[in-house]
Amino acid sequence: MTTTLPSSSTPPKDDRVSAWSLIRPYWVSEERKVAWGLLVTIIVINLLVVWINVRLNRWNADFYNALQSKDVHDFPRLLGIFTALAFGFIILAVYGRYLRQMLGFRWRQWLTTRYLNEWLGDATFYRIERDRLADNPDQRISDDLQSFATTTLSLTLDLLSTLVTLVSFITILWSLAGALSVTLGGMPVQIPGYMVWAAALYAVAGSLIIQKVGHPLVSINYQQQRVEADFRFGLIRLRENAEQIAFYDGMETEKTTSQGLFSRIRDNWWAVMKYTKRLTFVLAFYSQIAIIFPLVAAAPRYFAGAFSFGVLMQVSQAFGTVSDSFSWFINSYGTLVEWRATVNRLREFKRIVHAPRLKESVSPATEHGGIKLHYIDSVDLTTDGLKLALPNGNALSNIRDVAIKPGSRWLVRGPSGSGKSTLMRALAGLWPFGDGSIDAPVDARMMFVPQQSYLPIGTLKAALTYPSSASTFTDEECAEALRVCRLSEYADRLEESGHWTRILSPGEQQRLAAARVLLHKPDYLFLDEATSALDAENEARLYHLFTERLPKAAIVSVAHRESLAAFHEETLDVERSAEPVAA
Repeated sequence: MTTTLPSSSTPPKDDRVSAWSLIRPYWVSEERKVAWGLLVTIIVINLLVVWINVRLNRWNADFYNALQSKDVHDFPRLLGIFTALAFGFIILAVYGRYLRQMLGFRWRQWLTTRYLNEWLGDATFYRIERDRLADNPDQRISDDLQSFATTTLSLTLDLLSTLVTLVSFITILWSLAGALSVTLGGMPVQIPGYMVWAAALYAVAGSLIIQKVGHPLVSINYQQQRVEADFRFGLIRLRENAEQIAFYDGMETEKTTSQGLFSRIRDNWWAVMKYTKRLTFVLAFYSQIAIIFPLVAAAPRYFAGAFSFGVLMQVSQAFGTVSDSFSWFINSYGTLVEWRATVNRLREFKRIVHAPRLKESVSPATEHGGIKLHYIDSVDLTTDGLKLALPNGNALSNIRDVAIKPGSRWLVRGPSGSGKSTLMRALAGLWPFGDGSIDAPVDARMMFVPQQSYLPIGTLKAALTYPSSASTFTDEECAEALRVCRLSEYADRLEESGHWTRILSPGEQQRLAAARVLLHKPDYLFLDEATSALDAENEARLYHLFTERLPKAAIVSVAHRESLAAFHEETLDVERSAEPVAA
C-alpha cells in the first residue's frame, strides 16, 4: 500500500470567492434546523413590529383629530391603545434583539470552528506564513468572522423588515395623499399617489449622491482593518520578546518601528475622516430636508381642504416611513461599506486557505514535481534523489540517498545555510521546494524537536505533554520525566499555569522538550539543534537517556558540536549546492 501526499496542487481555474459562498454553508449545515428556527422567529417578530407601526400610524391620525376636536371622551381610549401598542413594541424589540444576538453568535461560532479547522488542517497555517500569502489571519478569524456574521444578519433582517414596511406604508400613503392635479402645457394632469413618487424620487436621488461621495470608503476601510491588525501584531511581538529587546537596549528602535506602524493608521485614518466628513455632510443635509419635505409636498392638498390636520400628520409620518424604506441603502451605507471590506478580506482568506499550495504550484523550484512524501508499508525511512531548493528555484543542496532504519543514529552535519534545517522540514512534509522523494513508514510515530520548542500558555503539564492532551499521561509519569531531565524543581508544579516560554530559561526549555520526547516515545526522533543551549554534561545526559529509553527509535540529529558524534553511528554531510534546480 502506498499513500502519497502531493507537494503541489493545481490552482482552481476560477479562484474567485463570492459573498454568497461565505453565507450559504451555515444555512445548509448540521445547525440549519436551529438556525432557520431562530431566523423564522425573528422574522415573525419583525412582521409584528411592522404591524404595530402600521397600527400606530392609524392611531396617529385619530389622536390628532381628537386633539383638534377636543374630544374628551375618546382621548383616554386612545391613550390606552397607545399604551398597549407601546408595551407590545417594547417586548418584541427586546426579544427580537436578544434572538438576533443569539443567532449571530451561533453563526459566528460555527464559522470560527470551520475556519480554524481549515486554517490548522494539513499545516495550512504554516504554508500561509511560510509563503506570506495573507496578512494577519488571526484578525480575520477573530474580528472579521464576528463582524461578518452579525452584520450580514443585521443587514438582511433590516432589509426584509424595510421591504415589508415599505409595502405596508406605500398603500397607506397612496390612499391618504390621493392624486395631485397639475397643469402642463395648458393640459390638466392627474398624478395618482404623488406622495409615493415624491418619496421614491427623493430617496433615489439621495442614494446616487451617497454612492458617489462614499464609494472610496470601501477600499479605505479594508486598508484600515489591515493597518490596525499590523500595529496590534507589532505590539504583541514586542511583548513576547520583551527580554531580548531589553538586553539589546532596543527600546528606541522598537519605538520607531511602532510609531512607523501607527503612522500608517494615522495616514489611513485621515482618509477615513476626509470621506466620512463628506458623507456625513450629505447624510445630514438629506435627513434635515426629509423633515420638512413631506409637509411641503402635502401642503397644497391640505390647504385645499382635502384632508384634516390629523390626516396631514398621518400622511407626514407615512411619507417619512416610506422615504426611510426607500432610503435603506443611504441609512445603511456606512454599515455596508464596513461589511464589504470585511467580505473582501474573508474572500481573500478563503481563497488562500482552499489553495494553500498556490505558491508551491507556480514556484520554479517545483515545476519538475517538487519533493514528494509517500507513506508506505515499510520499516525504514528512505530518500531517493532528494534535492532541496529555495522557493525561487535556486538549488540549496543535494542529499545522498539514505535509509534510516529503526534504532539507527544519524548525525547531520554541514555549514550554516547549507540546508540542514530545510532537510528536517522536507522530512516532515513541510518543504515541497526541490525534487526527489521521501518514503516514510505509514504507521511510524515521528517527532520533530526544533532548537526552541513550542510551549503553550497554560499548565506546566499541558506544556510538557504537548501535542497530546494533559490527560494522556499521569502526573507520576510527567514528574518522573521531569526529574530524569534534571527539572526536579518543576515536578510539583504540574498544575501551575503560566507563560512557560518566559518562565523557563532556554536550557530548561530544551530539557522540557527532552522530557516530552521521553513521554511520547516516538519511533523516529528528529533533533534540530535541540540541545544547543545545554552544557556538554547535560547534553550528554539527554542523549544517554534517549539511547537507554528509546532503543528502537531512529534518532536523526542536526548539530554543529563534534562531541555529539560519539552518540551516532551514521553521518550525513550536507553541502550547499551551486546549481539551480529549475532552468
